[in-house]
Amino acid sequence: MSRTGYERLPMHTVPELGPPRSRSPVRSFDFTKLLKITLALAVAVILYTFYFYEPHIEITFYSRKWINSEIEPVGQLAGCFDERRISAEYNASRYLKGPKEVEVHAGMGMRLGMDCYEFAATIPRSTSAMVDRPRLPPDERTQYHTYWRVDLAPFSERQEWMLKSFFATQDHAASRLVMWSNGDLSTNPILASYAHMHPNSFEMRVVDIPNLASGTALDGSPLLKTNDKKAWTDGDLVRLLVIWNYGGVWIDMDSLLTRDLSPLLEHEFVTQWDCYDKIYQPLNGALMHFHKHSPYLCEAFNVMATSAAPRADSTDWGALLYLKLWRRLLGAHIPPFKILPFCFSDARSCRLDNRLPDPFDGDDGSEARWWRTTKGGLQEGGDLDDALENVFAVHLHNQWDKTFPKGGWVERLLLNRYQEKLAEREDLSTANYIT
Repeated sequence: MSRTGYERLPMHTVPELGPPRSRSPVRSFDFTKLLKITLALAVAVILYTFYFYEPHIEITFYSRKWINSEIEPVGQLAGCFDERRISAEYNASRYLKGPKEVEVHAGMGMRLGMDCYEFAATIPRSTSAMVDRPRLPPDERTQYHTYWRVDLAPFSERQEWMLKSFFATQDHAASRLVMWSNGDLSTNPILASYAHMHPNSFEMRVVDIPNLASGTALDGSPLLKTNDKKAWTDGDLVRLLVIWNYGGVWIDMDSLLTRDLSPLLEHEFVTQWDCYDKIYQPLNGALMHFHKHSPYLCEAFNVMATSAAPRADSTDWGALLYLKLWRRLLGAHIPPFKILPFCFSDARSCRLDNRLPDPFDGDDGSEARWWRTTKGGLQEGGDLDDALENVFAVHLHNQWDKTFPKGGWVERLLLNRYQEKLAEREDLSTANYIT
């Protein structure tokens, strides 16, 4: 008995009355299974998108500070186009205001199909004959310039292809190629052979930057000592100084010429960097033409002298400089220099379905896939062959450590033909004249 007189009942579980309680309809879900379903759906969406749509995506990050200081401001010209300042050696009435026969501006980006190559075909071909023509004195010929830095790599057979392309495509009677360098190249056996074979059409010179800059806005500037490991900034400087002093065409050493450039030379020009018209990097100087003491170059030197020093391994004295100058010219209501369409010299820089295949990959490479589906494919007489005949150069963008594949399209459609043309011209030269 308990203290209250009642007996304590035993403790036990009282059974529930009524039907058993049902479980919640929400069950725990396997996270791994959810992840698999999500991935499957994502793959399906991606495949669907790529099948029915053509995505165009390019992401580049630019410093806002850099944009605000280097891009957005449109500076003032330095007065180089003032009639009183234009050099007597520069025929402004002809070069700036004279009528032109050849149109090099298409007015559109020409990213689709073969449009750019077809536009290149509208440029008339030179009709100059290689025989029975008066040989111009070397200094009166169109001067072509290129540059090789002796401390970067030896001048060898790979570099020689640029020279072979020049002598296979340009008019020996009216042109001269000047090989500039930062050291003596005269003892190089390859170059010495060209100097011997073409005494009036080939010359080697050592760059004297302070002397070339005399009388420009960079005269005596410490900026003249600028260089980098890739020869970008000093190479960009040399090309402008050389053309300022001598006039003519600049050709980067990593180029293969495919056609006579003379029909383009009534214009002063640089080229498009690629077909995408990058907003801050739209222009390239790997192929350019300006006359001696051109006011365009005079203004370029003033931009260089008044801007921040170029960054190492940059295109500050290339693409960025040309853009700054172009915008200043527009701001002063002066017609700017021309801009050749990308494919004229850099057809490697466009869409996968219409840019030139990788020169260092075989015909079965992934980038050649689109050309293999065209008429004639990559063979002689095919669409690729026609495209190469229409454009003026192939820019290889350095890659000096690579070789052209044996039997590849570069060897068949370019290198072998250079050899054939050189042999033909050598026979003519021996029989008729010395170039």
